[in-house]
Amino acid sequence: MAEGVREVDVVILIGLQASGKTTFYRQRLAADHTHVSKDAFPNARNRQRRQMRLIHDALAAGRSVAVDNTNPSPEEWQPIIAVAREHAARVVGYWFPPDVAVSMSRNAARSGKARVPDVGLYATLTRLRRPRLVDGFDGLHVVESDGTGGFTIRPLNEEG
Repeated sequence: MAEGVREVDVVILIGLQASGKTTFYRQRLAADHTHVSKDAFPNARNRQRRQMRLIHDALAAGRSVAVDNTNPSPEEWQPIIAVAREHAARVVGYWFPPDVAVSMSRNAARSGKARVPDVGLYATLTRLRRPRLVDGFDGLHVVESDGTGGFTIRPLNEEG
C-alpha cells in the first residue's frame, strides 16, 4: 500500500436476526465504517440495488463499509464481495454462530418493526451458512457474547 493511501475494507456481518450484529457494529466498527443495512430503508422499492449503490458510493469515497444484514449465504455475500473487489477493498466476515434461544429472547424484547416474526428468524436459520475463506473473504472472525454486553472475537479457522 502506498504511503498516505488508506486501505478500505468491507465488513460483512453474518448471523441470525437479534444475534448482536448491530450492537457489535456500534461498539467495534462505527468509528471508522459506514453502516449499510437494508433495515435503514424498509420501504425502498429495490433494497438490494440501493444497498449496493450505498456500498459502491462509500468505497468510491474511500470509506470502509460494514454491511449489517443477516447475510446468511453466498448468494448475499457474492455481490458485496464483487463490489469490494472493484474498489480493491479487503473483505472481512464476522460470523455470529446461531443461538436460536438467545436470538428469540432478544427478538421478543424488540417492539414495532424492529421485531421480526418468529417464522422469519427460522427461515433465516434454514439458509444460514458459516462463511469460509474460499467464499472470497480475506479474513474471517467468530463473534460471541462475552456475557457482560460486550463481545469476544477470535479468528475463524477452517476446521471450526
